[in-house]
Amino acid sequence: MNRLLVALLAAVDALVAASVGVAAALAPLTVLWVFGLGGGADWGALWPASVRVWQLGQLVPLLITLPPEYLNATGIPAAAATFWLSLAPLAFTVFTAVFAARSGARAARAGAWAVGVVAGTVVTAVIAWLLWRTSSNPIAAVYGWQALVLPTAVFAVPALGGALVGAWRAGDDGLVDAVRGRAERDPRWAGVSEAAARGIGIAVAGFVGVGALLVAVATVLRGGQVIALFEASHVDIAGGALVALAQLAYLPTLVVWGGAFAAGPGFSLGVGATVSQAATTVGVLPGIPALGIVPESVSPWMLVSVLLIVGVGFAAGAAARARVHARGVAPGDEPSAPRLSVLAAIVIGGAAGAALLAAVASGSIGPGRLGEVGPAAGAVALAVGLELLVGAAIALFGPVRGIRGDDRTRDGRGEGAAPWAAPVSPTGRDASSPRRAAVLPHWVAEHGEEADPAPAHGHDVDPSPARGNEQDTDQQDTEQFDPADLDPLAGLGSDDDADRRR
Repeated sequence: MNRLLVALLAAVDALVAASVGVAAALAPLTVLWVFGLGGGADWGALWPASVRVWQLGQLVPLLITLPPEYLNATGIPAAAATFWLSLAPLAFTVFTAVFAARSGARAARAGAWAVGVVAGTVVTAVIAWLLWRTSSNPIAAVYGWQALVLPTAVFAVPALGGALVGAWRAGDDGLVDAVRGRAERDPRWAGVSEAAARGIGIAVAGFVGVGALLVAVATVLRGGQVIALFEASHVDIAGGALVALAQLAYLPTLVVWGGAFAAGPGFSLGVGATVSQAATTVGVLPGIPALGIVPESVSPWMLVSVLLIVGVGFAAGAAARARVHARGVAPGDEPSAPRLSVLAAIVIGGAAGAALLAAVASGSIGPGRLGEVGPAAGAVALAVGLELLVGAAIALFGPVRGIRGDDRTRDGRGEGAAPWAAPVSPTGRDASSPRRAAVLPHWVAEHGEEADPAPAHGHDVDPSPARGNEQDTDQQDTEQFDPADLDPLAGLGSDDDADRRR
């Protein structure tokens, strides 16, 4: 595909990603402005507020400064008038990242992944600059460099990752193919890179899946508490819908918290308030309905949830081992060095992915003790790394069923026929064909007749004499059978009975 066309399509992808994100914030805020604020609404503040929500979803911290009239109306002390709001609604982040990864993969399939990534990144930076310059807001301020760099990075990093994966699969006749060629030069290390990538992906996805499972279970078990907090908020229909949408935007954040809880370190809900398997000290929490799923206390049996992350490590190691085997080597006899490399990649990559998720799912939601909310990235990385190490090591270095290559089964294949190399029959046919070879009874084999291999692909042998002289030669060397020799019941009687039947 033409490079200019690839650049244009990548630019459109970046524009759509930013537009949809801003629109997702603008639409509910417009409803609030119409039905909640009525005729006294300041419509000039609608656009800056929408842009600030989008920027917060792109990991940009907001410096909140409450006006004096609001402090007087609510009784909030002046010391709490200024604080940082940095806990991001990760639904916006996930949408941008997924859209960017797909854009990079499409550019790679088109044969110009570098052009696509650069074009999308540049357009995202321009859009971020325009949104920052058109959204002056004295209540929620941002630093200019953060408003430019962080949204650009949220698009650029996944776009680059998707482009590299796509180029690795489809080829690019350039840098990626050169790296892949060097990586696959040694047959013993041919599948290490793909096995490591697959294992890391399963490890990170498993961490997120375990967190989602815990959030779903907690929502079912503590749904009554969530409803009670909704009722205690005394909001109208528009306000309730806005609160529900805001909580959906923070649902991926809660999922990461669930993964951190399953791993062991847990997460913090403010200074001195922790939720983990070992101990839970909640204290006074904001009246946010979604926080109703947080338990006041936990059972010691919750420590068993650590095995979920260990199971994720086992699944990652098993999937990697299926691709890391050396060519021509039976399972269980592979060299240890490639498997050690894959194990290290799964542990380090999975721990780094969990740490990154924990970092973006933590931040500040208010003044004072609410300045530290979410999981600690370092603790989560250490715990997840150790648990992945246990599970992946069992899968990568555990024993496999022993196989003897000289044994043969009825269909002519060895008991230990390698799954990666289908045996070939002496006639050149693939022995893995679903039609098995014919097995003659032992009383036929005793007369020295040798079974002809089964016809391939289910075609019947033509019984007509079409083989000429070769058939005549075979008939001369073949002895005529008595019908009694083919009787399967003949062996049940005595030798005298057999002689009489003859």
